[in-house]
Amino acid sequence: MPSKLPQSQCDFTCPSCFRVLKSRSGLTQHIIHTHSSSSRRPPKQKAVDREDPPPRVGFEPSLCTRENHAILDDTCGNDLSAGAPPPSQITADKNDWYPFTSHVEFETAEFLFTDNQMPQAQVDRLLQLWTASLLPFNGRPPYTDHTDLHKVIDAIPHGDAVWTSFQVQYAGDVPEPAPRWMTKGYDVWFRNANAVVKNLLSNTDFHEHFDYIPYREFEPTGQRRWENFMSGNWAWHHADILAQDAAMHGAMLVPIILGSDKTTVSVATSQNDYYPLYISIGNIHNKIRRAHRNALVLLAFLAIPKTDCESEDSAEFRKFRRQLFHTTLSHILSSLKCGMSEPEVWQCPDGHFRRVAYALAAYIADYLEQVLLSCLVQGWCPLCMNMSNHLDGGNGVPRSREHAEYCIHAFAFSELWDQYGIVGDLTPFTNDFPHADIYKLLTPDLLHQIIKGVFKDHLVTWISEYLKISYGEAEANRILDDIDRRIAAVPLYPNLRRFPEGRRFKQWTGDDSKALMKVYLPAIEGHVPPGVVRTVSAFLEFCYTARRNSLNESAIESLQQALDHFHHHRQIFQQTGVREQGPKGFSLPRQHSMTHYRHLIQEFGAPNGLCSSITESKHIKAVKKPWRRSNCSNALGQMLITNQRLDKLAAAHVDFENRQMLQGSVLSATIRDAELHGGVDNGSDGDSGKSDPTLSHLIARKFPSDIHALAHHIQQPKLPQLTSHFLQFQLQDDTNPSNDDAALPDLSNSPVSVFHSAVSTFYAPSDLSGLGGMHTERIRSTPCWDERTVCRQGLPFFSFTYGGVKYPCALIQWFSTISDGPNDDTGMWVVQPDLYADGQHELGVVHLHSVLRGAHLIPVYGHDCLPTDIQHTDSLDIFRAYYVNKYIDHHAFEIAF
Repeated sequence: MPSKLPQSQCDFTCPSCFRVLKSRSGLTQHIIHTHSSSSRRPPKQKAVDREDPPPRVGFEPSLCTRENHAILDDTCGNDLSAGAPPPSQITADKNDWYPFTSHVEFETAEFLFTDNQMPQAQVDRLLQLWTASLLPFNGRPPYTDHTDLHKVIDAIPHGDAVWTSFQVQYAGDVPEPAPRWMTKGYDVWFRNANAVVKNLLSNTDFHEHFDYIPYREFEPTGQRRWENFMSGNWAWHHADILAQDAAMHGAMLVPIILGSDKTTVSVATSQNDYYPLYISIGNIHNKIRRAHRNALVLLAFLAIPKTDCESEDSAEFRKFRRQLFHTTLSHILSSLKCGMSEPEVWQCPDGHFRRVAYALAAYIADYLEQVLLSCLVQGWCPLCMNMSNHLDGGNGVPRSREHAEYCIHAFAFSELWDQYGIVGDLTPFTNDFPHADIYKLLTPDLLHQIIKGVFKDHLVTWISEYLKISYGEAEANRILDDIDRRIAAVPLYPNLRRFPEGRRFKQWTGDDSKALMKVYLPAIEGHVPPGVVRTVSAFLEFCYTARRNSLNESAIESLQQALDHFHHHRQIFQQTGVREQGPKGFSLPRQHSMTHYRHLIQEFGAPNGLCSSITESKHIKAVKKPWRRSNCSNALGQMLITNQRLDKLAAAHVDFENRQMLQGSVLSATIRDAELHGGVDNGSDGDSGKSDPTLSHLIARKFPSDIHALAHHIQQPKLPQLTSHFLQFQLQDDTNPSNDDAALPDLSNSPVSVFHSAVSTFYAPSDLSGLGGMHTERIRSTPCWDERTVCRQGLPFFSFTYGGVKYPCALIQWFSTISDGPNDDTGMWVVQPDLYADGQHELGVVHLHSVLRGAHLIPVYGHDCLPTDIQHTDSLDIFRAYYVNKYIDHHAFEIAF
C-alpha cells in the first residue's frame, strides 16, 4: 500500500509581483484578484442571486471567416431579390392537428408508438383502462385500440416515402443440377431515393444546421479549419467540376452520403441478419447527423444471398454476391441520376426553393464493406496502390477509377489480383453515375478502423501476447490480473463506465473499447516497457485528435506527428517477437488507414461526422427495435411499416413545431385552452444547460446553514478560516490590497447553502458552439458510501451571502505538478497532493468561477501489483501521485494543461 507523502515544501511567491503568501490558497486568490484579466476575475461586489457566466475558452464562431464558392452559390436567386423572405408554405392554421383531432391525440400517438414503443396488446389494454375511467363522465380516450392508432398515423401526409421492391436473380449459365442460389429470386425493398432526399431538404428542423454553399473557413490566426462536410476540399472541388456546366451556375450542391452494414438482430432465429442501406446529405451539419435527429434515413434493405457449405466458397457464388450488391445499389440510386446532370427544384429548410444538383459524395463503411465497394482483394488498401505485404511503404499513390479501368483492359485477371488487388470481373456501382469514383467516396471510419481495430484488435492483443512471450503463461496471467485490478480501481467520474472485473469480457462493443481507452494507459505502465507505453500514448494522441469536432491546420500537424511517433515506437512489438519482422509485420489495412486520415479530413471534414458509429446507432432504431416489435415471423414487412410510421410521426412533429403548436407540455396547453392557467406551476426546474446559474438549482438538504456547524458536519474544521481568507481577498481593493494579517471577516451571520453539483459551461477549442451554444458539463460533489455503508463526505460546493453579495464557492484539495512537463512515456501530467505539517491534505476555498471543469485523476500505480482489497473509492486517498487524465473525454483532451 503506498505510504503518505511528506509535507510539500513549496515557495508561495507570486510570479508576477514576487509577493510571498502564506499558503497555496492565498497565492491562488492573490493571482486571481490582482493579476488576472477582468474577464477571468471572479466578481467582488456584484450582487445577487444570479452568478455570472463562466469564461470562454477558444475562438467564438463569429470570429471565424468564410470564403464561399463563387459560382455554385445559391444565396441569391434569379426570381426573388436578395434577402427576400421565403414564400409562405403553411396553409393550415395553428389549430389544425390533421389527421389528429387535438394536441392530446398527437402526443399520445407519439408517446405510445415512438417513445414507449408499447406492444399492441398493451396498447389495447391501456386504452381499455382509459375508456373505463372515462365512461362515468361520458368521455372517451384518443383511440379505441391499436388499429385505430395505426390508421391515424398512416394518414399523416408528411414524411411519406413508400416502400417498393424488385427481385434479382442469377442471369448466367445454369448447370444441371443447379445450386439453389442460382434459381432463387432475391427481394430488395427500397424507397425512392429522390423522394427521401426531398424530405431531408424540406425538413425545417435542419434550418440552423445546414450549409447551402461549399466554403473554406479560417480562424483569426489565418489557419484553415475543417468541420462539416461542406468545409472540405471535396465539396469545393466538385463545385468547380459542376461549374464547368453553365446550367449548374447558381445551383445548390447536395452531396449524397450513403452507408451500409450488416447487422444481427437475434442469434436464436433462422433469419437473423439484415442489410440496411442508409442515406444522408452533406449539407446537414455533423452534429445533427450524430444526434439521431433523422438526418440519416433508412433507404433500403439489401439482399443477403445464402447457400450451402459446398457452394459458399465457389468463385461463381462469390462473384454473384458481389455483383448483386453493386447492381442493387445502382438501381436503388437511379432516381437521383437525372438530378446529377440537370438541377431540380426543391424546397430547402429555410423555406426557399432552390435548384439543387446531386452528387455521390461519400460512403460510410467498415473495411470489409470498403473492399466490397471498391471491388478489391481483401488485405489491400482501397485508397492507395501500396502492395498488400508492404502497406506502409511506397508513395501511397491514390487509386482512381481511370487507373482501375486502364489496368482491367491491360492486364489479365490473375495479374490484376496479384499485383494490384483488383477483382477484374466486377463493376462498381459508381460507374453508372456522373463524376463518381468509388475510390474517392470512401471515408475514414473511427469506430472500426481506429477504436475497435487498432486499439482493441491490435494493441490490447499485442500487449497480452508480449507478456506471455516475455514472462510465460502463468506470470503473464498474474500481470494481466493486476492490470484488471488497476482498471477496476480507477476513481469515479461522470459518464465514465466502470470495469469492476477489468477488461476481460467476451464480447467487445464499440462503447466498451471507447470506455477502456480512457483508463488503459496508466493501468499498463510499470508492467510493460516504456516503448509499449509510448506506442499506446501516441495512438491515443492520434485517436483523440482525429475524434475532435473540428480540426485546424495545427491539429492536423499534431495528428501527423502522433502518427509518426506511433510508427516509430510500435517497432518494439517486432523487437520482442510479437509481430513478424519486416514490412509485412505491420501490413494491416485498418492500421494502415491511419496514414490517410490527414488527406481524408481535408477532403470531408471532421471524421466523426462520417463514422460508422452513426450507422451502428441507426441500426437500433431502424432495424433492431422494429424487429423486436414484430412477431419475428416474416418480420421484414412489419419492420418496413414500423419505419414508415416512425418517419411520419417525426415529420408531423417537425410540422407542428414549425407552426409553434408544441410549446409547453400538453397539460399546460390544455389548461391555456381552457383559460385556467393562472398560477399553475408545471413543475419545471429550469434548464440546467443555460450558462447563467453555475450552481445547481437544488440546495442540498440536511446541511447546517451556519459555517461553523457546517464545518463540524462535514468534518472539515478549517472551513470557516479558509472561507474567511477567501472573503478577505474578495473584499480587497485593487489599488490598496489589505494586509494578510488584518482581521478576518466574521461569517457568523452569513447563511450558507450547500450544493451537490455545479454546471460548468465552456468552449472547447474544436467544438466552438455545439447544438445549444457552449458545451455544458455538470461537476458533481456528492456523498458516497463504501461497502461498509459508512458515509464518506465529498468536498462540497457552497455559497454564502455577506454584505448583500452572494459568493458561490468550492472547497477544494490542492495538488502540485511534479515536473515542468507531462510524463515522457504517457504524455499526461503528474500531480501530487499538497499536505499540511500534520500530513493532512491542504484545502482551499476558491470562487466557483475559478473552476473551468472537473478533472479526473488516475493513480500512478508504479511497478508493484495492487493488493486485492483496494477499492475504487480509496484510490484518491492512498497513492503518492496521480495522472491528470486528459483522455477522460475529448474536451479534456483539448483543454487539459
